[in-house]
Amino acid sequence: MAQEDVAAANGATTAVEKAVTFTAYKPQLIVEAHKVGDAVAFYKAVFGAVETGRSLYPKRKADQELPHLVSSELELAGTTVVVSDVSDAKTGTMPAILETDDVEAAVAKAVAAGAVKVEEEEEGGVKGKVTDPFGFTWIFVTPAKKSEEEGNKEV
Repeated sequence: MAQEDVAAANGATTAVEKAVTFTAYKPQLIVEAHKVGDAVAFYKAVFGAVETGRSLYPKRKADQELPHLVSSELELAGTTVVVSDVSDAKTGTMPAILETDDVEAAVAKAVAAGAVKVEEEEEGGVKGKVTDPFGFTWIFVTPAKKSEEEGNKEV
């Protein structure tokens, strides 16, 4: 488990379990590669979703007008939903995203309880990913930062 060394009054140190606080739960909808923009347009038109943040693939070709959208954060019915283009995942899956200030401790705690660490990424703010003993994927991220240019959060 995630632990911290705590000094006692007599100078001895003991390890105690470190508390992990989660600040948000965000379902993630996985769509086909390069279909995030289409999915976002659909959710906006049909459900009245409001886009609050986005992440773009870097522009790769000189002739490409706009970079491709890799993920978008939407407010939908009072809930935040992340729509992502993840090429190595099955479409139609829904991993859960948990925001925390201490990603390493969250991953360590999950692994100690029986989860399997899947990967660590930097792309799109993903910092740690585990699969629990029941087959569900949990992605731990730090809270999104506001983009200075657009005022949107970077997801």
